[in-house]
Amino acid sequence: MDSIEQLIDDFELLGDWDARYQYLVELGEGLPPMPEALKTEDNRVKACMSKVWISAYPDPEDPERIRFHGDCDTAIIKGVLALILQVASGRTIDEIEQFDFDRLFRRLALAEHLSPNRHVGIYAIVDVLRQQARGLAQRARRIG
Repeated sequence: MDSIEQLIDDFELLGDWDARYQYLVELGEGLPPMPEALKTEDNRVKACMSKVWISAYPDPEDPERIRFHGDCDTAIIKGVLALILQVASGRTIDEIEQFDFDRLFRRLALAEHLSPNRHVGIYAIVDVLRQQARGLAQRARRIG
């Protein structure tokens, strides 16, 4: 079973949404700290009501793969951010572009249990994540 299926199974095992919200909070608490120097306007997800930052960097072991730093000032969205970064980190630009985040969010029933504003913010996070990945891939092509 891959990590995405495991994540979905873990989420579904929790049953009620109070437990699922708590799980999201715990995911956010486990997010590695983002260096303060990366919390710039260029890295900010401006369409999200929460303050969210994402920064892409090449995997030190395999520069074709992309990793992400991220942070957020609200617990639930930080958990969703952690979930998104967990799914996206370690993938290539093509894998990130092709990954069906919509399907993941439907399977987790996030849209049904988060406010419309948060729902918009989550898709904005995915958009910025993809922009960051594309930018990193373009810089790598220019250098390489």
